[in-house]
Amino acid sequence: MIRPVDFKFNAQTAGNNKFQQESSDENVQSLALKEFDGFVAMLRNNGVEVTVIDDTLTPETPDSIFPNNWVSFHDNGEVILYPMFSENRRAERRKEIIDRIHENFVITRIIDLSANEANNVFLEGTGSLVLDRVNRIAYACLSLRTDEKVLAEFCSKAGYKSVVFSALDDQGFPIYHTNVMMCIGSRFAVVCFDSIPDETEKNTLRRSLIDTGKEIIEISFAQMNQFAGNMLEIKSNTGDDLLVMSEQAYLSLESNQLASLTKYCKLVHAPLYTIEKNGGGSARCMLAEVHLPKV
Repeated sequence: MIRPVDFKFNAQTAGNNKFQQESSDENVQSLALKEFDGFVAMLRNNGVEVTVIDDTLTPETPDSIFPNNWVSFHDNGEVILYPMFSENRRAERRKEIIDRIHENFVITRIIDLSANEANNVFLEGTGSLVLDRVNRIAYACLSLRTDEKVLAEFCSKAGYKSVVFSALDDQGFPIYHTNVMMCIGSRFAVVCFDSIPDETEKNTLRRSLIDTGKEIIEISFAQMNQFAGNMLEIKSNTGDDLLVMSEQAYLSLESNQLASLTKYCKLVHAPLYTIEKNGGGSARCMLAEVHLPKV
């Protein structure tokens, strides 16, 4: 997790991230920092090992709080770096962050896809990709930030197959990242099927989830807009399964949805309202989960 020093509304990303809303509050950085620290404390109190790395004031990286978009860590020791749509987000890829992770984890290879930026095609990590790591399936809704050719390159190099579809919000605008409309757990999937207009694509996605043994928990547009799709299943140090989300997402869930999810995980949440409003991302986006082997 990257501790922010200059978090704010990023005008470079707002054109295709309709979850962003610029705040008139002058204390956005201090409020976001309080939310970040509270989120980290909540995770640690639930037995999660968290590596926190401080951001730097230069270069200017207002979205550095969302590291999952530029890097992913895999259980075979591979680290994958991704091409980013926004120019000021490309500076988030910092070698010293990888070096810090390497102190405690085994890195066997770095796969760098960022050269695709020169061709103006992008794939923003586990924002663009919702990974079923067990079955090696990459779910992706196409957008300006999720290019099908780069997705094919990822799948070829990382050993995944893809399930691709288009997804629109309730205003008919393309959804910028897959991880705001769906979440894959080990035994469940949270999905806003209403956002997929094509029935064939919808059925293909549903069939893939059923075939891989997932209980499907559907969420509405309203719940998606409150970041109920932006969750991540992780394990605590004692092996407990946790489902991490924001307070806003948790409060949007109905009793039957909560009952389904709590069969599989302990639900943990923290208030992230400032980060969600200005950054257009939530709890899952703040977590670059480390699957690397330990040293």
